Amino acid sequence: MIRWTYAFIDRPAAEVGPAVGFWSAVTGTSASGPWGERGEFTTLIPEEADACLAVQAVGGGGGTHPDLAVKDAPAFTARATGLGAVVVGRRPGLTVLRSPGGQTFCVVPWRGQLVRPPVLTGPGGITSRLDQLCLDVSPAAFEAELGFWTALTGWEGTPGVHPEFHTLRPPGDVPVHLLLQRLEEDRPASAHLDIACSDLAAGRVLHERLGAAFVRDGDGWTVMRDPAGGVYCLTGRDPLTGR
Repeated sequence: MIRWTYAFIDRPAAEVGPAVGFWSAVTGTSASGPWGERGEFTTLIPEEADACLAVQAVGGGGGTHPDLAVKDAPAFTARATGLGAVVVGRRPGLTVLRSPGGQTFCVVPWRGQLVRPPVLTGPGGITSRLDQLCLDVSPAAFEAELGFWTALTGWEGTPGVHPEFHTLRPPGDVPVHLLLQRLEEDRPASAHLDIACSDLAAGRVLHERLGAAFVRDGDGWTVMRDPAGGVYCLTGRDPLTGR
């Protein structure tokens, strides 16, 4: 059983400073000091809640990946590999895996996290919450990838309003949900963050003021690019319920 989830924002090492500053500002969190073997991690810490977001300096172009916190990491890892995942690395307290469709994720021990970060109220009463990680999957891999993540998480699955989307929602206050998106073209697996926002137009203005760039509008979402070059979305979902 997954007890807690993290979203890791992977950005090129040279761009980590702008990434930390931006994501700290838009989530109302404070940045920890660098940690890890090479100081490559920075946790974004909310007030009076448990962290579920971190920035990682990487050597490549970056992206986003989930960390799944569980009580029995070896057993959960064995379950993942039994469903088709592949172990690609191990570090103390951390196992790195790749899903059948090519998405990297990590399994880590649950350390008692319980309190989900609250909805953030911004200027003019805009409310928002970073609550979803969208897995972008090629058409050929979509059904297998959906089956893998559904079986691995055990979460409630719901088809989206648009046929290319499928939501997996955990029980209780697990903070980062999963959304699978079937892409129109074949390309390597990737993931991006979704922020539920009460007012997309006002949210875009606020994020641009903090350094993001507008990319395009969709049907109920706005695609943005953060100062480190990473794409993410503001979505018109309810920040409180995520629906």
